[in-house]
Amino acid sequence: MGKLFITGFPGFIGTRLLKELFARDPKLEVVALVQQKFLHAAEAARAKLSENIPGVSSRLEFAFGDIILENLGLPDADGLASQVARIFHLAAAYDLAIPRNRGMLINVEGTRNVIGFARKCRNLSRMDYVSTAYVSGSHKGVFSEDDFELGQKFKNYYEETKFLAEKLVREAKDIPSVIYRPAIVVGDSRTGETSKYDGPYYVMRTMQSLPNHFPFPRIGKGNVVVNLIPIDYVVDAMAALSTSENAVGRTFHLTDPAPLSVKELQDLLAESLGKTFIGYPLTAGLARTALKIGPVRKIYKMPAQVVDYFVHDVRYESSKTAAVLGEHKISCLKFTEYLPNLIKFFKTHKESELQGILI
Repeated sequence: MGKLFITGFPGFIGTRLLKELFARDPKLEVVALVQQKFLHAAEAARAKLSENIPGVSSRLEFAFGDIILENLGLPDADGLASQVARIFHLAAAYDLAIPRNRGMLINVEGTRNVIGFARKCRNLSRMDYVSTAYVSGSHKGVFSEDDFELGQKFKNYYEETKFLAEKLVREAKDIPSVIYRPAIVVGDSRTGETSKYDGPYYVMRTMQSLPNHFPFPRIGKGNVVVNLIPIDYVVDAMAALSTSENAVGRTFHLTDPAPLSVKELQDLLAESLGKTFIGYPLTAGLARTALKIGPVRKIYKMPAQVVDYFVHDVRYESSKTAAVLGEHKISCLKFTEYLPNLIKFFKTHKESELQGILI
């Protein structure tokens, strides 16, 4: 036995994951790698966890460092490694518009440094790594849990650098690993809480800001699906699988098995926000070009990189993941079942009020 070492705290996913792990294991001791600039946020997150789970303050310690640094910037990496039995690597730069050099530094070199630290942990039993379903890149059709390198290219540097990071984990055969590939993460299915208005929130934010009967584009044919999953499903799934010995060496798709099409999603969001728009067809190429124009982007409030996800046809096979999670009584709700909670939170919380640290 030993301590759990986690990156990505006090991010939204990391904080919620720790809450679930602490609740499941009253003896769990955790060391969180925290950047100095997030000290106050980390302390606040720890205090909040302690309110819900007594004793957490003494079971969660901080190690100040950064994944982009050699030995994670830890003054005594070897000493800490001797205490660590498990690693959860969540820290990443989640940004579709990220420059390649920054994505390489954080997502790829950061993961390489975490793997280097893992090799120092003589008592390591496993490393759980959070990738993304979008390592599928340009691949069209079905992409399964067992698929990885299929000759795909990438729509942006986020996808590419997360692919390269997952490749590092896969190639580290000496480290027993579990890989999680979440789709687009949205708010909590019960409370609607989120830390950042991106993904479908770009569309919601635009719709909310526009008057009724304003022209709103229909990009592409509208038949491509958009894979959205609530944060609580991601956390519950990872918490359950992180203690399963049978999970080691496997990849899990944390995706919606029945996603909505772009047209269905767009119509549903407009209806939920009480909006009516004048739809007009727009090709992906024109949409990308338009969103690079300042005044247009100011109106529609979304980066040009989002357009690719309106027209790229990929479906994520997750039957093997669903079978394993079924043993833990965990399944993904239909989007329509929790959308009202997302809308309520969105309407009552300004973007400036959000935590802003996704992972």
